Amino acid sequence: MNVSYFHTGIYTIPYASRLTKVSAGRMRRWLRGYRYHDRDKTTRSLPPLWEGQWQPIDHTLALGFLDLVEIRFVDAFLKAGVTWTTLHRARARAKELFKVSHPFSTNRFVTDGREILLETDGQSEQPSLLDIIPRQQVFAAIVKPLLRDLEYAGGTVVRWWALGTDRGVVLDPTRNFGRPIIARHGFPTEVLSHAAGASDSVNEVASWFELAERDVEDAVEFERQLAA
Repeated sequence: MNVSYFHTGIYTIPYASRLTKVSAGRMRRWLRGYRYHDRDKTTRSLPPLWEGQWQPIDHTLALGFLDLVEIRFVDAFLKAGVTWTTLHRARARAKELFKVSHPFSTNRFVTDGREILLETDGQSEQPSLLDIIPRQQVFAAIVKPLLRDLEYAGGTVVRWWALGTDRGVVLDPTRNFGRPIIARHGFPTEVLSHAAGASDSVNEVASWFELAERDVEDAVEFERQLAA
């Protein structure tokens, strides 16, 4: 097995969809591009927004940890009204400036992203982004919810605290292939949640795995949110 698996994380599209709450179809379009027909019935193509961390495995897309973070940022900006064209140009510009493959995963984009979006929007025939993000506070309102549970090191996201930084569930690409675990002990949340479902009490499961009850409760809550 390639050692990079232990540092990148690996997720199927369906599982990434559960984690990010972004549909599998949208993620595939962002990573593969797609064709569509305009009002004149002319076939047009939109290129991929970025190249994923993993090459397709048996023709099936697989994502890495940084891909998950990019997906969350892309989804937030599209929901805020940023056009695909502007977002595509902004990402390319940020990639060039920051010299990284996943610029939305850097804290430089968090601080410089508004200017990059406005700069690239000026090259577009789309409605001005000034109508969408007229003030720094508006840009901050889009990204702030994403930052509450992300941990940065060296300018890049290294951990996603899925229930918030004050809770125990973490996605860390260097542990358990990036799958969600209880940070203090490394137990997969899925295992603990299944155990809790088969037990009479959280206390009993905590005793089995020698964990605090709160760890089991966090695992159960996280897995319940995934299933919702």
